[in-house]
Amino acid sequence: MTQPAAGDLTDGQWHRLHPATPLLRGGIILVAILGFVLANFRERLVDWVFGAPELPGDPLQTAYERGQLGWAVVVVVVALIVGIVGFYASWRMHSFRVGDDVVEVRSGILFRTHRRARLDRIQGIAISRPLFARLFGAAKFDISVAGQDAKVQLAYLRSSDADRLRHDVLVLASGARAEVSPAAPAAALTAADGASAPDAATAPDAATGAHPDTAAAASAGLVNQRVRELLAPELDPSIAPPESVVRIPPARLIASLVLSGFTVVLVLVAAVVVVSSLLGRREFFLFLILPGALAAIGYYFNRFTKSLRYSIAATPDGVRVGFGLLSTSNDTLPPGRIHAIEVSQPLLWRPARWWMIRINRAGAAGEGSAQTSTTMLPVGTVDDVRKVLGLLLPGLAGEHTRELVLAGLTAPSGAGFTDAPRRAWPLRPFSWRRTGFAETDDAILLRSGFVWRHLTVVPLARVQSLRVSQGPVLRLLDLVELAVHTVAGPVRASVAAVDRATGTRAFERWSAEVVAAGSSDRSHRWAEAPDGAATESPQP
Repeated sequence: MTQPAAGDLTDGQWHRLHPATPLLRGGIILVAILGFVLANFRERLVDWVFGAPELPGDPLQTAYERGQLGWAVVVVVVALIVGIVGFYASWRMHSFRVGDDVVEVRSGILFRTHRRARLDRIQGIAISRPLFARLFGAAKFDISVAGQDAKVQLAYLRSSDADRLRHDVLVLASGARAEVSPAAPAAALTAADGASAPDAATAPDAATGAHPDTAAAASAGLVNQRVRELLAPELDPSIAPPESVVRIPPARLIASLVLSGFTVVLVLVAAVVVVSSLLGRREFFLFLILPGALAAIGYYFNRFTKSLRYSIAATPDGVRVGFGLLSTSNDTLPPGRIHAIEVSQPLLWRPARWWMIRINRAGAAGEGSAQTSTTMLPVGTVDDVRKVLGLLLPGLAGEHTRELVLAGLTAPSGAGFTDAPRRAWPLRPFSWRRTGFAETDDAILLRSGFVWRHLTVVPLARVQSLRVSQGPVLRLLDLVELAVHTVAGPVRASVAAVDRATGTRAFERWSAEVVAAGSSDRSHRWAEAPDGAATESPQP
């Protein structure tokens, strides 16, 4: 069993997590609970330990007068030792290894668990750095794999190791193999030792006392390193071309939150409460206004901080989405992991011409952070949408396809789309002109909505199934509904009203194209040569 070292985590050996993991995963909570218990229940504790039914005055003072204070201290110390030993044992038993095909994690003391994730099934890698963990130079490493509850988590790794491990894992998952010269591993380890030099230098100096100035300099260097990490941008400018980076100005982010549907509901509720208060129902103020105001502030603050410093860019490892101010997170999606894309525009955003992009991705439907992991662009302009779509699906970057996407967003009808016929207006009185579909060489495009505009893009290779259906009303109007099924997520790909003959022909054509696209898809090993020979991947 070895400690993690930069550049040496994919050697197939078992490694342990960051030494501060016990503290970050629950040590602080243990201390806080013990402090709360001692502060609020010490009288009952003393009564239970020493069998004194009535203790006048301060219980600890009484225990001191009876010569039993030492036992109370022993109880507290034993509880602390048990907690520390438990966390340490949990850390010792929690290990991981990365091989050529799988990532494995073992954990547990009494009940052991062993999780395995196939590299060719990886859907994305997320690295989060909570504020408290950043003070220790630690990061949480999550590997999302196709399947329900299939996430593999390493909490916590050294922050620099997490970035290196992400690159190495994705290189292995891509089918490529990095060609490294014999001197490269030594250079990598030397660089890693240099990065952690303050930690290494402090130990011998503190033990021997031979070089106090060196120890002080090492401590100062460690502090400076942590300050640089806290102030550094979430996305390193050197790993992504500037023209591929999309960012959200804070002013636009604030305005989009103010012009959201939540604000409309909040205003309506506030109006009802105010009217009720004017009519004498003042209890509404206490029971609705105050809790509602606190909930609204929490909602806006959470959405703002989750999208602050938001960026999406093309990196050598895949499309990377990052956000956060004090606590930062980033999610890297390898090629071919996007199952559906939805570009939508709420009514209040239409004057500003802003749009939102969400996606369906395998392994994200059941995650607690699904809202974050499926939102690729919280709010952006048409140019931002074009750029993000080109990053997510490079096949949409062509000139003709860009014009088709723009038409799907803004054109009232036609413009390359097969729209619903006029007889569909009883079902879609306002949006029947915008209800339709189009095709490219590798994707299906569906558009709908007049008040809330939607454009859905589904890659042919990611389609799970197709459905054409016709209820009594649709049969009366000689219409059908087309649905394109993908993995579970916020995006639903369907067009509600299409001419029967046209929709049937599209269903048959798409069925054949989906089979052909699926059989030729190689995105599970996106860097592997067609003949199976691995390509070379340079070190970052």
